[in-house]
Amino acid sequence: MSAAIRQYLVITGNYWAFTLTDGALRMLVVLHFHQLGYSPLEIALLFVFYEFFGVVTNLVGGYLGARMGLNRTMNIGLFLQIVALAMLAVPAAMLTVPWVMAAQALSGIAKDLNKMSAKSGIKLLVPDTEQGKLYKWVAILTGSKNTLKGVGFFLGGVLLMAAGFKGAVILMAVALAVVWLASLFLLGQDLGKSKAKPKFTDILSKSRAINVLSAARMFLFGARDVWFVVALPVYMATAFGWDHWQVGGFMASWIIGYGFIQTIAPRITGQTDGRSGAVLWAAALALIPALIAGGLMAGWPAQAIVIGGLLLFGVLFAINSSLHSYLIVSYARGDGVSLDVGFYYMSNAAGRLLGTILSGWVYQAYGLEACLWISAGLVATAALLSLMLPERRLVEA
Repeated sequence: MSAAIRQYLVITGNYWAFTLTDGALRMLVVLHFHQLGYSPLEIALLFVFYEFFGVVTNLVGGYLGARMGLNRTMNIGLFLQIVALAMLAVPAAMLTVPWVMAAQALSGIAKDLNKMSAKSGIKLLVPDTEQGKLYKWVAILTGSKNTLKGVGFFLGGVLLMAAGFKGAVILMAVALAVVWLASLFLLGQDLGKSKAKPKFTDILSKSRAINVLSAARMFLFGARDVWFVVALPVYMATAFGWDHWQVGGFMASWIIGYGFIQTIAPRITGQTDGRSGAVLWAAALALIPALIAGGLMAGWPAQAIVIGGLLLFGVLFAINSSLHSYLIVSYARGDGVSLDVGFYYMSNAAGRLLGTILSGWVYQAYGLEACLWISAGLVATAALLSLMLPERRLVEA
């Protein structure tokens, strides 16, 4: 086994372990506070700091990765997640909203440090001439992460029933601590460390390709979360009469399937240059929320339209996301790769934050159809921005 593959397996293992706890923790918080009588919108607001600090972390984390090395930023992310879990293992009386929001903020910092480090690390393990292999490796890492996040949703529910809220977070903290200790010894010591010490001003990308792709990514993920985060679960509960377990189970299954499609995206897209692929797949995606909204406004059966549309949206969104994840790693500089990847995922986090806020407000004021029309407009904007991307021809590994 080559050194590159060994490091890829360590990075992927770290990312998998973190993702399981991240998905499980989100479900634990949702279920626990639902049991305490919080509304869906109030529960969603608990995660606002999680998304906000993702913006900050990706911007600063790329700089830290280039200065310190990606091994350190990945291990710091694992450690901060352990601390976040430990913060929630306090007596029930101390689990106030500000305390939980603080723990979620720390978890958001941890998650984006971990993700930025993992995605940047792969760039350094694959020669620039092997773009097909790079696409496949990024797709596997990205897709498996989302599949495991869905598994984490189920894990959170199982742990809550088996061990209670406090017992669940303690078990996850202990398991992640074992992974963290192993990572300290197994991860390459200078992975991703820039040869030239970057300045703090270098956190803002000077690459046109990175800036365009980052803007497209922000609109793409804003388009998903504007209806997916708050509006869709609440709509399923109210319009379909689904209970909490039905909604949670469907959402978890959707994410698992979404992750699987991401892993096989290179087989679906085939050989294409980055610009045409990004434009065409985004244009196709933009049609789906518009068709769902049109169907609802026309009075077609809501359950069939929403569920069918959501499944199709998941397939096309997974392909878009996987292609984007490959392109950022491909466009990024070899030396100081984390600066470009961090800037890009800062835009990703900004899109999620925008979508999360809009999802609650627009749905409450105007309904699901309005969220869907906004989603279609945001994806169309991402497609138009992608027209300005440079070509990046994929070559079979």
